[in-house]
Amino acid sequence: MLAVEGVSVAFGGVRALDGVTFEAGPGQVCGVIGPNGAGKTTLFDVVSGLRRPVAGRVRLAGRDVTGMPALRRARAGVRRTFQRTQVFGRLTVAQNVLAALDWHGGGGGLAADLAGWPGRRRIERERGTRVAEVLDLCGLTPLRDAYAAALPVGQRRLVELARALADRPRLLLLDEPTSGLDAAQTARLAEVVRALDTTVLLVEHDMRFVMEICDRIVVLDLGRVIASGTPAQVRDDPVVRAAYLG
Repeated sequence: MLAVEGVSVAFGGVRALDGVTFEAGPGQVCGVIGPNGAGKTTLFDVVSGLRRPVAGRVRLAGRDVTGMPALRRARAGVRRTFQRTQVFGRLTVAQNVLAALDWHGGGGGLAADLAGWPGRRRIERERGTRVAEVLDLCGLTPLRDAYAAALPVGQRRLVELARALADRPRLLLLDEPTSGLDAAQTARLAEVVRALDTTVLLVEHDMRFVMEICDRIVVLDLGRVIASGTPAQVRDDPVVRAAYLG
């Protein structure tokens, strides 16, 4: 589903990424770990289309998307959460999730709203059903009518996750998703990620979480891949232990 091929990014004379290559298959959960400054967030920027590499390619389901802007990648099925929560504070939890479906259009615009066309009503019912499904999956149903700005950071992260899932992404990028979550919320997040039928790429510092849910792990250090493999292979790699795990 995702292929990163020889990707390099430079900031002045510093290479944030240096020939990064790895793959994530359909339905796999692939973790990206490494010390601060290893290039993890820069890699996410490249995959999501926020930054173009100076060398290398990114392929999504075999299609070269290296030059494709972030908006087009999002419409091709790429969704992302960020280290800092970015919810619509003045909207309710349910409205935040519903917003992710709005780009499809509403089936007739203002005229349909005024006339109450059947097609518009059907679309609204389908969207309402999808929002309810995602809220239930993320454990947010009791908070559906709460304003997002009033929620603590852990619950705002779950709102972001629900919003990212609403449109059934092909590739989901999660940047430090457990940050601010308590133990129960982290356990719920793990259940959600395991239940997804989509490819997930995640950056995370909680090694227990990473080892439990990832099918494969890529380890970055100073912009380079120093190891890649199953959680057991990465955990037992002496180079990884010396560079990161200790």
